[in-house]
Parts: sequence; structure tokens; C-alpha cells
Amino acid sequence: MIAITRYRVPDEDSGGFAEGMTAVLAALAASTGFRSGRLARTVDDPGLWALVTEWDGAGHYRRALGAYEVRLRFMPLAALAVDEPGAYEVVSSA
Repeated sequence: MIAITRYRVPDEDSGGFAEGMTAVLAALAASTGFRSGRLARTVDDPGLWALVTEWDGAGHYRRALGAYEVRLRFMPLAALAVDEPGAYEVVSSA
């Protein structure tokens, strides 16, 4: 499964956001079931960011989000998240 969380980040906060979210990504990468992850920023709207991760399954993803180290790093940034569904079941790939 993949998880996509988008964030609306003011320009003045972008440096700190990138640093903080990179730490979140590193904490997630240490979790069981983590396959890959990347932090991205749109080229057309630099205030819109996305954290995209791939997991062995939804249970692994949910357990990783509940880990103390992940929560510690993620919670200060969560307020910038766009409120929308973010967990996707992969239907096909190439």
C-alpha cells in the first residue's frame, strides 16, 4: 500500500518543514514493513508538499505512525497536513 499525505507550508517555514519531515521519513524508514519513501514539493505551487511512502500493508503503516519516535517528530508538522484520505491500496503497477 502507499500513503500520500499532502501539506500546505508557508514559504517562510519551508526550510524547517523539509528538515523536520526528513527526520520523520528517517523514523518511518526504521519501521517494520517500510519499503520506500520520499518527500516532494510541487513545481507549480511551492507551498504544497507531499510525503509519499510505500508499505507491506496498512497494518505496518498504522503501527509505524503510532511509534513514539515517529509521533515525536511528526506531531509538530501534522497541523500543516491537508485534511484528505491518504492511504491507498495499489490496484496495478508497472
